[in-house]
Amino acid sequence: MEEGHSRDAVREPAGGAMARLLARCALLAAIGTLVLLAITEGGLLVVGAELLGVIVCAVGVWWFLAHRGTARLAGALVAVAAPVGVVLLYIQDGLWRTALVLGVCWGAALACGRAALRRSLPRSSGRAAPAHRPRRPVLIMNPKSGGGKVGRFTLVERAEELGAQVILLDPAVHSDAAELARQAVAEGADLLGVAGGDGTQALVAAVAAEHDLPFLVVCAGTRNHFAMDLGLDRSDPSRCLDALTGGEEIRVDLGDVSGRAFVNTVSFGVYADIVQRPEYRDAKAGTALDLMPGLLAREETRRIEARIDGTPLAPQQALLISNNPYASPDGLTGGDRRPRLDTGELGVLGIRVEDAAHAADLAVRGSQSTGLTVTTAHQVEVTSDAPEISVAVDGESLRLPPPVTCSLRAAALRILLPRDRPTDTAPVPPVTVRRLIDLALNRTTRAPRGRHRA
Repeated sequence: MEEGHSRDAVREPAGGAMARLLARCALLAAIGTLVLLAITEGGLLVVGAELLGVIVCAVGVWWFLAHRGTARLAGALVAVAAPVGVVLLYIQDGLWRTALVLGVCWGAALACGRAALRRSLPRSSGRAAPAHRPRRPVLIMNPKSGGGKVGRFTLVERAEELGAQVILLDPAVHSDAAELARQAVAEGADLLGVAGGDGTQALVAAVAAEHDLPFLVVCAGTRNHFAMDLGLDRSDPSRCLDALTGGEEIRVDLGDVSGRAFVNTVSFGVYADIVQRPEYRDAKAGTALDLMPGLLAREETRRIEARIDGTPLAPQQALLISNNPYASPDGLTGGDRRPRLDTGELGVLGIRVEDAAHAADLAVRGSQSTGLTVTTAHQVEVTSDAPEISVAVDGESLRLPPPVTCSLRAAALRILLPRDRPTDTAPVPPVTVRRLIDLALNRTTRAPRGRHRA
């Protein structure tokens, strides 16, 4: 089991001479880009055209999402025409060489910066403990999950060869995975596991945590976000079963939303409203595009009222609460990872984009946009005047009575991992000048706490 992580950890100083060298190279490349920008003819025009292109493209995307019919078509054309127009401008005015050189220099700065930060990531102060081989492991498998990965990777046969009892869910009948897990525990199971999506993982993980049993994650779902953040091999779920014969154990936090467990995220607002629709499962993109205009319209959007550790949060259009924070705001779109699953804190990502101007601000300023909230919390409470609130828990649609409270059960879940798993590829934090300067000068920095806008 993983030991002794500080809940408010201070990052270690720079991770070696190579990390410091790469940080200095990144800073030099960034300075070189600024010098070239100042002395090269047309440099400011290149940057100005690119900035204008980003703004126009963002406005086009907003119109595409927030409108129907002719307005949606116009938005799509504008979003596509903006970057094309910028490239044509560079060619027509003979600025393409300048744009290329500036792009290469800036790209080198970002590449060196990311490499430096990756090398400087602190190693875990604890380590996984060797685990005893389970005597009566029980695995619950969903044959439909992930497009049929259970059958494609012969997971049932492989698990039974390793001494596990397999409970195969019947796709034609609604099965209560949590109840099946409780029954297995009552019959003597000393390990529970799931080959299926993250929603099923969470239900059975709650039972394992309740009885302090180890839990085995077999990444047989579609996206397998939980497995990814545990460092498991998502390309071959059968490798997860190796933990049954030679595994290691760690402890991670388990999320709780009004008494129901979650392993990844709880979503409120636009996304939660979309996944409530029955047609979403068979036509995700079409359903989302059809509903977006009504959900984003200023007069129709129901704002999310929330309190973070007792402090009111400005009303949001979409709110994502995660079991431990994501490395960057890309977590709002599922595009990032969580560096750790044992910090004892919720990640909070909120977005409020009411018109095209707000969309442009978000595109240009990114995580510094006034429409984006990024922070951490120990408890988040979402309220509403409605009798029920639409919630998406690990991608599963629910309707819960308000207030809906999200919190963490710190170190509640024992995870059994295979010893032989992919090399850890911890997510790199966003590249910032301050981080690079601290790294280049070998200074200790404290992990950022995020921004909270009331």
